[in-house]
Amino acid sequence: MIIVKATKDSEAGVMPGEALLAEMAAYHEELIKAGVLLDGSGLQPSAKGWRIRYDGDKRSVIDGPFAETKELIAGYTLIQVASREEAIEWARRFPNPSIDRGRAEIEIRQLFELEDFEPSETLERFRDMGIGGE
Repeated sequence: MIIVKATKDSEAGVMPGEALLAEMAAYHEELIKAGVLLDGSGLQPSAKGWRIRYDGDKRSVIDGPFAETKELIAGYTLIQVASREEAIEWARRFPNPSIDRGRAEIEIRQLFELEDFEPSETLERFRDMGIGGE
């Protein structure tokens, strides 16, 4: 998963201009042509979101916005590739997501697959739901 980190602009709801949208569209078209794109989208600012905080069985809702921009994500692209090296290659080609073309950061994280866990009846339940890979 390619995670686009939030910025002050993305948290303020500043929308990307046509040039950045065109770059992102071209990049995602390349991912589609290569057969590696699974999903991708931008996220609304945290002011429109909320968190659920757990304390044992108790749950509380905390409305956004959230202060630490560096801990937030503004969007993601989900790809499926054969290796870490291929993921790095695609990530290096990701357009600079900053609206002002300045500093930005993306983070790449690997998803767990059911095969990463010890076999169990519970994992089979997830498999039957179509969750967690084949």
